[in-house]
Amino acid sequence: MDIKIEKKKGLRPKHYLYIGIGALVLFAVWKLASGGSGSTYRADKEKVSIAAVSFGKFDDYITINGSVAPISTIYMDAYEGGRVSEKLIEEGAMVKKGDIILKLENSSLYEQILASESNLALKQNDLRSTKLNFDSRQVEGRRSLATAEYDLQRNKRAYDQNKTLFDEELISKEVYLTSKENYELSQKQYEIAKLQTEQDNKLRKTSLAGLDTDLNRMQKTLSMVYERLDHLNVRAPADGQLGFLDAEIGQNIGQGQRIGQVNVLTNYKIEAEIDEHYIDRVKRELNASFERNGKEYKLRVRKVYPEVRNGRFKVDLVFTDEKPETIRTGQSYNIKLQLGASNEALLLPKGSFFQSTGGQWIFVVDGAGGEAYKRPIRIGKQNSRYYELLEGVEAGEQVITSGYDSFGDAERIVLK
Repeated sequence: MDIKIEKKKGLRPKHYLYIGIGALVLFAVWKLASGGSGSTYRADKEKVSIAAVSFGKFDDYITINGSVAPISTIYMDAYEGGRVSEKLIEEGAMVKKGDIILKLENSSLYEQILASESNLALKQNDLRSTKLNFDSRQVEGRRSLATAEYDLQRNKRAYDQNKTLFDEELISKEVYLTSKENYELSQKQYEIAKLQTEQDNKLRKTSLAGLDTDLNRMQKTLSMVYERLDHLNVRAPADGQLGFLDAEIGQNIGQGQRIGQVNVLTNYKIEAEIDEHYIDRVKRELNASFERNGKEYKLRVRKVYPEVRNGRFKVDLVFTDEKPETIRTGQSYNIKLQLGASNEALLLPKGSFFQSTGGQWIFVVDGAGGEAYKRPIRIGKQNSRYYELLEGVEAGEQVITSGYDSFGDAERIVLK
């Protein structure tokens, strides 16, 4: 006999599958609506900055801040050490080259100079005595030569006479030989005296030339010693303004110590610091300008310092034409530094979004203005107002330019 099987009431396995899928769909819809997922973020439209991308003229410049400095600065170091006895000029005063700023005193230097003077005087006297001895020897040599020449002539005359008389057998042979020997001796003595005189003359010429050189050298040395005295007067090295003076009456100054500086005010330069991002683009001879009281003043880059400190490097700019009449050291100017020629480009207004994205992407607002989507972009050059947009966004599209820190990793922004 067949038994009838009753169908079980309740949920079957396939029903569980349908329920799970429905729950996942409901959860996704709920998360999408709440804006709590990593792909969507709800933002107040009034609290974000939105700007339009436009096509126009891109001026390749940056704005930097610079301060006025003297065209050059000359430092003053002490040639000689000493105690400050007098201070004639104060900081900030205008000076002329050679003006005495400080007077120093150094008792040990005075003693050294007196000793040097005494030694030099003794040496000069010794040299003069040597010169006088040479002169006396020259006179004596000439006298000896004259005597020898006289004896030679007298003995030659006697010899000639006796030779004639001897040939005529009027005198003895002994008398003749004696006169002949006297004559020959006179000849030798004369040659010796002449040779000695010639050698003395040569020695005198060479020796006196060397002595004169030594005397001149000693006189120059003495002059240099006197200059050390003059160096106790600290003088202005150039026309300008005494920038600072680190010396007070009674203070001891060491030799070579930095005392102060003179600012040369015949012209001015502007010192500025620039972000290291631009170090490859900033070169000498670049043009710059700034406005002051409605008038534009032209500058050029004179020097680019290679060192980078705290993410910035230093440049010096100089005026190419006139400068402000009221210019003063320490004044600050906002300067527009031209890095390249102007060109037509897509202009993306600058904003704090760059700090979050590094210029790699941006949120682009849709046509309705209710949503914004993440889009990759490529940025070229930049100035104080715009980025040069190379690709990613078209002219007329709107983008969010304010900071993205609160957006997290959202790919889509819902603007309420």
